[in-house]
Amino acid sequence: MTLKNCDKWLKEAGVIGKVITTTDTSIAFKQVVGNNDKVITFEKFKTFLFKLALRASKEAPQEEIIKIVEKLQLKLEPSTSGTTSAMKTNVIDRLTDTSKYTGSHKERFDAEGKGRGKEGREDIPSKTGYVTGFNKDAPKS
Repeated sequence: MTLKNCDKWLKEAGVIGKVITTTDTSIAFKQVVGNNDKVITFEKFKTFLFKLALRASKEAPQEEIIKIVEKLQLKLEPSTSGTTSAMKTNVIDRLTDTSKYTGSHKERFDAEGKGRGKEGREDIPSKTGYVTGFNKDAPKS
């Protein structure tokens, strides 16, 4: 897990706030992992939590660790706050209904409403026609 993921999890769980800040997590993370590594193992994560608990409560770090772990256990799945969900309204249904398309847009779909791809967007010459005045048997001069 990276520091960014740790901070996100700790924020969502409510651990990061007034007592423990992202600065504290950054300092503790670098103390445990070092300057060269970017990810933390489970064993080092335990030490990381202990260092955070020491920053939160010098007198009773063991009790603080228990509180932090309980908060983290309640928030095992990432939240979807700040994300957008797909809208499903009659406006979108009308805009995506290909039977109501007109003009050149109408040509882009077949009878079932499926897209026709490039042949629906561009005029592709068939190259099967006959050019007037062309005689393949005529002698070349």
